[in-house]
Amino acid sequence: LEDIGEALGPRQMALCRELTKLHEEVFRGTPAEALAHFQRPRGEFTLVIAGAPAKERRSATGDSAALRRRLGALRRQGLRAREAVGQVAAEDTRTARKLLSAHGISTPVVSYHEQGGRPHLERLLQRLQGGDVALISEAGTPGISDPGFELVRAALAAGHQVVPVPGPSALTAALAVAGVPVDQFTYVGFLPRRRAQRRRLLGELAASPRTSVAFEAPHRLRAALEDMEQALGPRPLAVCRELTKLHEEVFRGTPAEALAHFQQPRGEFTLVFAGALAEDRSSADGDSAALRRRLGALRRQGLRAREAVGQVAVETGVSRRVVYQEWLRLPPPRTPG
Repeated sequence: LEDIGEALGPRQMALCRELTKLHEEVFRGTPAEALAHFQRPRGEFTLVIAGAPAKERRSATGDSAALRRRLGALRRQGLRAREAVGQVAAEDTRTARKLLSAHGISTPVVSYHEQGGRPHLERLLQRLQGGDVALISEAGTPGISDPGFELVRAALAAGHQVVPVPGPSALTAALAVAGVPVDQFTYVGFLPRRRAQRRRLLGELAASPRTSVAFEAPHRLRAALEDMEQALGPRPLAVCRELTKLHEEVFRGTPAEALAHFQQPRGEFTLVFAGALAEDRSSADGDSAALRRRLGALRRQGLRAREAVGQVAVETGVSRRVVYQEWLRLPPPRTPG
C-alpha cells in the first residue's frame, strides 16, 4: 500500500479481504486511507485500482462507514436473494424468471439494461431506500462488459452497501480452460468494431508478455480472427463459445485453424491468447530498429517525414501509423558545425 500510494497518490481503490468467506470485507478509499485502516492485515486480499483517466480526475470521496441498504449480485451459484432481497434487477427479465423459477424463487423482477438509461437507475436507487435489491445479468457476473457497473457505482455514491455473490463469469472460466499462462493477463472487453482500431489494439497486445482476453460478437468473429492471424501468426489461441451455457464449446488452436472451424459462428465468444515469448519481443524490437535505420537513411538523403514514412510503409507493408511512430523516435539530426 505504501508503494501504491507513492505511485498513484489519492486515486480510488478497493481492498477486498477474504471474499466469499466468513470474514469478508470490502474497503474503499485511497491507499493512505487503506494504510490507516489495515493496521494488522489478516487473510487474503484482492486489490482493485481505477485506471488513469483521460484527464486528471479530482479524487472522489470514499467512505467505508457502515451503510444501510445492500445491492447484491445474484448468480446461478449463490442464490442468496431467495430470502434476502425484495426485488431483482435483471438485464433480461425472461431468462431471469426462468432461473428464479427453477429454484422456487418468486421475488419480483424488474428490467435493468443499458438502453433503459438514467430512469431505470433512479428507480432502483429509490427501491434501495426501502430494501435490498439483487442484480443479475444475462450471461455471467455483472459489472464486466455489463451495464451493472453503472448501478454499482451509483449505489456506492448514494451510500449503499454492495455485496458480491460470486458466480459464473466467461472471463475467468475461459482463463481456467484455455491452457495458456494465467499468472498475469490483460482483459480488453469487446474488441473494437472498426477494423483499423481492432488491428491497432491486436498489434499492441501481440507484443505484450501477458495473456490477453477479449469478448467478441458472433457476426464479427471471423473478421477478428483474420486480424488476429495477421497480428499473432500461429500463436496458440482458445476460442470459447457460450461458456457456462448449454452449448458451451472450447476450441484450441491457431487463429487460422479457428477460422477454418468457425464457418458460421453463433453465440457469445471469449478469446484468449498467450503473451509474446521473450524471443518474439526481441524480434519486434529488432523490426523497430530496422525501420528507424531505413527512415534515418532516407532523412539523410533529404526526404521529409511524409515522404519517408510513405516510402517505408510501401517497402515493408507496415502501417503508416507505426512507421510514423518510429520516425518520431529518431534522434535529432546533427547540425553541421
